[in-house]
Amino acid sequence: MRTALLQSSGRPGSTAENLKVLDEAAGRAAAAGAGLLVAPEMFLTGYAIGDDVARLAEPADGDAADAIGETATRHGLAIAYGYPERAGGTVFNSAQLISADGTRLANYRKTHLFGCFERDHFTPGEQPVVQTELGGLTVGLMICYDVEFPENVRAHALAGTDLLLVPTAQMHPFQFVAESVVPVRAFENQMYVAYVNRVGQEGEFEFVGLSTLAGPDGIARTRAGRAEQLVLADADPAFLAASREANPYLKDRRPGLYGSLV
Repeated sequence: MRTALLQSSGRPGSTAENLKVLDEAAGRAAAAGAGLLVAPEMFLTGYAIGDDVARLAEPADGDAADAIGETATRHGLAIAYGYPERAGGTVFNSAQLISADGTRLANYRKTHLFGCFERDHFTPGEQPVVQTELGGLTVGLMICYDVEFPENVRAHALAGTDLLLVPTAQMHPFQFVAESVVPVRAFENQMYVAYVNRVGQEGEFEFVGLSTLAGPDGIARTRAGRAEQLVLADADPAFLAASREANPYLKDRRPGLYGSLV
C-alpha cells in the first residue's frame, strides 16, 4: 500500500485552515497513487496552543471527523491524523484513521504523555493496542512518545500489526528517535513503521521533521528533511511476509523469562 507522510505543522490554532492543508495534501497524495495519507500528532489544531487545546478539542465523531471523511472520499484514500479528542469532560491526545469511503476505522488515545505540557492538558489513554484492517494490512495506531517504549511496539507485533502509524511531534534535541530508534523498532518487531512529524518552530518547541517509513529490514523507505514536505513509500505485504519468515526474533522469544519486566 502506497503511504504518504505529510510532514507539516499546518496552521496552529486554526482547525479550518488545517482541514484545507490536509485536503490539498490528500489531493497530491492520491495523484501519486497513495492509498493512505498520515498527518502528524495534533495536526487538526496545532500542538503548542496552550489552553486552546481544550477549546478546540472535538469528539471522535465531531465536525472535523466528518470533514476529513468527506476529504477521504473525494480523493479516494484513507487518512490518519492527530487531534485533541473531547470525551465528556476529558481531553485526550488522539489519532484517528478514516477510510477512503469516509468510515471511522480506529481511534487511539496516547498512552504515554511527554513532558509537563502534555500532562497539564491531556489524560493518558488506557488501550495500548488499537488496530484495523486496511489495504490488506493490519494497521495499528500509536502517537510519538509511545513508540519509544519497546513493550508498546512489541505488543503490536504480538497482536499482528503489519503497519504501525505514529503521528508525531518530535522536537529538538531528540532527532535520534526518528533517525535510529524508529528503524530499530521496525526491525526488531518485523513491521512497517510510519513516523510522521511536525516541523519548524512552534511556541517553545522546535520540531525536527525527519518523517520516515521504516521497513521490517530496518531500512527507511523514505525520509523527509527539515522542511514541510510530502513523501511517499510502499508498505509491501509480500516483502513483510518474506522478512518475517527469515527473521527469527518473534519466533525465538522466551516469554517465560520476561515476567519480571511487568
